[in-house]
Amino acid sequence: MEPPQHAIAKADEALLAELGYKQEFKRAFTPLEVFGIAFSIIGLLPSIASVLFYAVPNGGPASMVWGWAVASLFILCIGMSMAELGSAAPTSGGLYFWTHSLSSPRCRNLLAWIVGYSNTIGTIASVASIDWGCAVQVMAAVSIGSGQTFTATSAQTFGVYVAIVLSHAVICCLGTAVLARLQTVYVVLNVCLCFAVIIGLPAATPKANMNTASYALGNFTNLYGWPDGYAFILSFLAPSWTIGSFDSSVHISEESSNAATAVPWAIVSAIGIAGILGWAINVSLTFCMGTDINSLLNSPVGQPMAQIFFNSFGQNGTLALWSFVVLVQYMMGSSMVLASSRQTFAFARDGALPFSSYLYRMNSFTKTPVNTVWFVAVSSIVLGMLSFAGPQAINAVFSLSVTALYIAYSIPIIARFVFTNNFKPGPFSLGIFSLPVAVTAVSYMFIINIVFFFPTTPQTDVANMNYTVVVLGGILFLSIMWYYCPVYGGVHWFTGPVSNIEKVSENGSIQESVEKKEQGIIKEVLVEA
Repeated sequence: MEPPQHAIAKADEALLAELGYKQEFKRAFTPLEVFGIAFSIIGLLPSIASVLFYAVPNGGPASMVWGWAVASLFILCIGMSMAELGSAAPTSGGLYFWTHSLSSPRCRNLLAWIVGYSNTIGTIASVASIDWGCAVQVMAAVSIGSGQTFTATSAQTFGVYVAIVLSHAVICCLGTAVLARLQTVYVVLNVCLCFAVIIGLPAATPKANMNTASYALGNFTNLYGWPDGYAFILSFLAPSWTIGSFDSSVHISEESSNAATAVPWAIVSAIGIAGILGWAINVSLTFCMGTDINSLLNSPVGQPMAQIFFNSFGQNGTLALWSFVVLVQYMMGSSMVLASSRQTFAFARDGALPFSSYLYRMNSFTKTPVNTVWFVAVSSIVLGMLSFAGPQAINAVFSLSVTALYIAYSIPIIARFVFTNNFKPGPFSLGIFSLPVAVTAVSYMFIINIVFFFPTTPQTDVANMNYTVVVLGGILFLSIMWYYCPVYGGVHWFTGPVSNIEKVSENGSIQESVEKKEQGIIKEVLVEA
């Protein structure tokens, strides 16, 4: 009798073949490890630490607690809509594959192109923002260790950032089995760190810094001058960035066992658990942060959460706890490089990226796409150079990781219901709730993308402008120019996802593998059997 693992492996390979791709990766990720990569990228405590400066001045404790709760429910709707698509077609290309297969033939190539580039940009921006947050946390530890006499310069922080990105590239060049096993370690450390703060922070905080329930759950402090309602929505960037990049599970679907079930449940469970634990962390912080919000934002440590810990645990206790925060943030970055490299590999497999013939290569020793790993790393370092343009420029990278991904998330969800297609649900299905959940998800993403293009304060200048729209708009503009470029543009050769396996048709003919030329011209040769 055939072992269950072999039957599952054959079923996974058969489903992938139906989608038009051969099995190139080793399926070493168990369902728990597929969940692990989504949950480790979310990161929770270190992620909240990285973007706390968005929530604190835009509503204070009330936005931290209730803004998180409201946004988490909307994000869960996004995750459920994407989980349905991931269950029906679990492939590394994910979003742009779904877009092409569900859209009208008149516009499917262009929409798939836009989604592919938005997804690639968004995942690379996620790497940059996660690793920049890690670099800031390292420098915060140095500041605490020096008695708050040290303040890092942009150049020093950037140097640490580059070292972190390069080390992640080295890790993600390892074999699939090694990368899969690391996810379990990441999950355990992540959850333990969350409970350490949820329980330990209130226990260690002096009574002078403890807040009343009415303040922790109801105080609304608006420091930036926007109307209170709009400021509350601005605080959504914190949960939107934290509970983000959950499409990472989709990008490793060709490396996971029982992908049609594992991928959707990884997405939904990661978002659900992150929403609950993240809310508990924010409640703990609001009760223990004191009432002087300005001192948290303007602390020489340069990190609001680090200052909260310092006020509660003291120097030694904070350094001990903060070392684990930095470690988990570092793990987030390595998982994000892994997911981003798989998306880049899948997009290059269909010839859409410049130098696709170079990027679409599997290392013969590690059986991983080493070239795309280094492409992601170098691109992230280039994005990190925005730090020299000022704090608002680097903040644009955080916003970019949300807005670019939300564009990529929205289009396939819309295409499923707007265009005539033969979508067949997989094992995970919402049934009659699919449409209302999708409408809620897309509406939220549309509103949030508009909000995140606005500057931090109503009174702004060149230095404090929000440059997200410039960076995202510029990259998308160049990608569309590349699509419509005369002679060499994608409009002349890009046909969406391209099969890379031999298929036997009903009349016995064989469609050979598609060879992508350096110029990007795609030819399909039919050979009679």
